[in-house]
Amino acid sequence: MKTLGIGVDIVENSRIKKSIINKKFLKRIFSSSEIKNSKRTINKTSYYSKRFAAKEAFAKALGIGFRKGLNFNDISIINDKYGKPKIVINKKLVNIINNIFKTKNVHMYLSISDEKKYSIAFVVVNKK
Repeated sequence: MKTLGIGVDIVENSRIKKSIINKKFLKRIFSSSEIKNSKRTINKTSYYSKRFAAKEAFAKALGIGFRKGLNFNDISIINDKYGKPKIVINKKLVNIINNIFKTKNVHMYLSISDEKKYSIAFVVVNKK
């Protein structure tokens, strides 16, 4: 596998805690499925902070940030049945990835973690 991009981001949880009170912020940054899934979590700040950091890290791994049609709420972070986080790849992301890396055949690795004050995410994009 060839590494196409890596990205890392850290966010101060208190910043996200203040922002998630605003419903417009939630809809602009998070996908409808993420907002729906947040209802099952007790610690909303941790939930949203980790996803915010993951989206930033993903945009950095692509090398474009939030340009060329990429929006925060285009990216959705889910957890598998064991809790492992992953980036949901929809048709729009496939097109963006193909335009950047000239391949649709990628595998992404995502790791997210948090402590009381900070959340961090790390993304690696590899060509299969």
